[in-house]
Amino acid sequence: MNHPRDLYRIVDDAPELHDGEAPVLVHALSGSIDAGHAGSLLARHLREKLPSRRLLEFDLDTLLDYRSRRPVMTFAEGTWVEYDKPELVVDLVRDDDGVPLLLMHGHEPDLQWEKFTRAVQTVIEDYGVELTIGVHGIPMGVPHTRPLTVTAHATRAELIESYPNYFSRVQVPGSAAALLELRLGQEGRDAMGFAVNVPHYLAQTEYPQAAAELVRQITKVSGMSLPVGDLEASGTQVRSEVDRQVAESEEVSAVVQALERQYDSFLEASGTDGAESIGQGQVLDELPSADELAAQFEAFLAGREDGPTTG
Repeated sequence: MNHPRDLYRIVDDAPELHDGEAPVLVHALSGSIDAGHAGSLLARHLREKLPSRRLLEFDLDTLLDYRSRRPVMTFAEGTWVEYDKPELVVDLVRDDDGVPLLLMHGHEPDLQWEKFTRAVQTVIEDYGVELTIGVHGIPMGVPHTRPLTVTAHATRAELIESYPNYFSRVQVPGSAAALLELRLGQEGRDAMGFAVNVPHYLAQTEYPQAAAELVRQITKVSGMSLPVGDLEASGTQVRSEVDRQVAESEEVSAVVQALERQYDSFLEASGTDGAESIGQGQVLDELPSADELAAQFEAFLAGREDGPTTG
């Protein structure tokens, strides 16, 4: 297996697509950080609400470490009956106006990141993709009662000039998605990503509000017509459930109110939308840290049998 194209195969009944017909590729890979399951929710939402057909499949036997992420198997009545086969695929999705979109989703590769990145580049070249967009969620010390913000990044400053710069310089564990964006930039291609900032204490539960925000950001930069109503409706249900649980506990209510004061103080101190201060993780002296508050609230939610769901 020497050529990057050997890492994937075009499925037998793949739809025909002319060069340049699908100018946008969105990728949401599981395995790295994805607070609120924002990226995976987005991928599932687009495939369920829009016409979708499988285009190609990656060979995960060469990319996945099964012993570090063991797939689930079902054993019943003395025999193995089901295997939850891991996938990494590209689907062709058409928006509400019929415009094609390439959606790459599934397991992040454990192995051969460089070859995987080159393989995705061949897909981009073969189908004439002009813009690549990565999406996921990151935990942030913000309350669920305030508007969601996003961290934007791109291979060219012009692509994100309307977004606040959250970080001057920071080192973080790498991901295949981040490496893909880096390599595309080095090749002179346009690529960008959105990380929606999810409240710490909701990072482990499905948070459809975060996926809805990612859909809005993709729509904004691509001009595509993507549905968001069902995610917003599910988000309203989750918000109501979280609000109910908060109201039942004076301790948790105090945690949320402290986060609100912290957030609002950032807004006032910055004189703008407060995104820069929040992104830099500043904490007021008179309040517990965001991590401490989030730990208290997440422990409370984890201890409840009727925790928030998407409904």
